[in-house]
Amino acid sequence: MILIVSYPGEDHTEKVMQCLEQKGREVLMMDMSDFPANKGMSLSWASSNKKPIFFIDNLKLSVDLNKINALWWRRLLPFTIDHELKSQSNRAFAESETSQAIYGMLDSLNCNWINPRAADEAAHHKPLQWSTAKKIGLKLPQTLVTNKPDDARNFINAHGIGRVVFKAFLASTDAWRETRLVLQEDVERLELVRFAPVIFQEYIEGVDLRITIIGDQVFSAEIDAQKTSYPVDMRMVIGETEIQVVKLPKKIEQGLRQLQLSLGLKYGAIDMRRTPNGEYYFLEVNPAGQWLFVERGTGLPISQAMADYLITLDK
Repeated sequence: MILIVSYPGEDHTEKVMQCLEQKGREVLMMDMSDFPANKGMSLSWASSNKKPIFFIDNLKLSVDLNKINALWWRRLLPFTIDHELKSQSNRAFAESETSQAIYGMLDSLNCNWINPRAADEAAHHKPLQWSTAKKIGLKLPQTLVTNKPDDARNFINAHGIGRVVFKAFLASTDAWRETRLVLQEDVERLELVRFAPVIFQEYIEGVDLRITIIGDQVFSAEIDAQKTSYPVDMRMVIGETEIQVVKLPKKIEQGLRQLQLSLGLKYGAIDMRRTPNGEYYFLEVNPAGQWLFVERGTGLPISQAMADYLITLDK
């Protein structure tokens, strides 16, 4: 059995589940937001059993998670706490206890993960990504993370107005912040940096590359946003871009494979930029990144590759 930790309406999850079901595979989706308010769980350790018994409610059925062979750690929604708990301290306690039970149960499963939960969590941290990429030999834009306005000002002055971007560590749907060029009006507001660390990065002109790695398979696409209305961040203008399959230099592909291995990732959506003179700059890897826009634009069979990889692990 294959378990996908995700939520209804997540389009990548639904596409892969469809591919799995077409192959006759038994697949279960576990939505973290169902717990503890809406669905039940029962974990037991009895002296008469060699293994613990882990049951969760799935619709009207109870499923023993010890039958799981492959687990895809996709994307999560927060736990849902019963509305009868009014005080913040009681709600926080219920959430903490649920976290201990659910995560402890999942970490106990003897199955193959994409990605292992601890590695996935660590790899979401960009400073770790950049440090690992640097050790491997991948080229990075000059980067500063700081909550010191003077350091930010010095970095911007060294590169020039309009030659530096700033961005957030995480771009969630409820707090979306695009990558932006630092303009004069931003310089005048640099004192605000003191409230939280900000990423400042040398702006690299060129075409974007989205490299999706699933196990040993590498799917590379070029996304040219240079002539769009917002070339700074291709995510904002994906409908205006030209997307095509591209072949990476062997050295770059080997470096990205080594990055995945070093971070403990079996899946990753990697963003790079290629300059007009052919230099490749690593920007980041998203352990839960999207690929459907690449699949639709190029025909690359990425969803099927993810399903097939899960099937190879479902043993």
